Amino acid sequence: MTARLNAFAIPATAKLIKHFNAAGKVVSDSALPAATQELVKIRASQINGCGFCLDMHTKEAAHAGETQLRLNMVAAWREATVFTDAERAALELAEQGTRLADTPGAVTDEAWADAAKHYDEDQLAALVFLIGLINAYNRMNVMIRMPAGDYEVGQLA
Repeated sequence: MTARLNAFAIPATAKLIKHFNAAGKVVSDSALPAATQELVKIRASQINGCGFCLDMHTKEAAHAGETQLRLNMVAAWREATVFTDAERAALELAEQGTRLADTPGAVTDEAWADAAKHYDEDQLAALVFLIGLINAYNRMNVMIRMPAGDYEVGQLA
């Protein structure tokens, strides 16, 4: 599979990607735990069917020390015993924030309150923006059919 367009080669989209990446850097530098960030990116990417982002974030997470068991269990996080309560709250918020059209009222007060039990306001803000950013990346990559499987750790750093 080849991408429908090379977003990096088009000056306007390359500039947009640079700004998206800068926003992502603010989130990655936040106090939101790095492992939680990767789990959220992986779960949203699974829901959105973004192979490119799944390839990238599973490899980056493994490189950062995430276990294969936890990576394998992200799609079934509700039944898995390998995630903390805080990670579960972040994954629930990520799912609801990704599937906005599936639930009246979108993100429930319960999901928000559960996340707020585990994360302070700065971390919650980072989590919200992370969910928004990964969903934007997923949608763009799916639309242009970015191929998956060849990502190398650090390739887009």
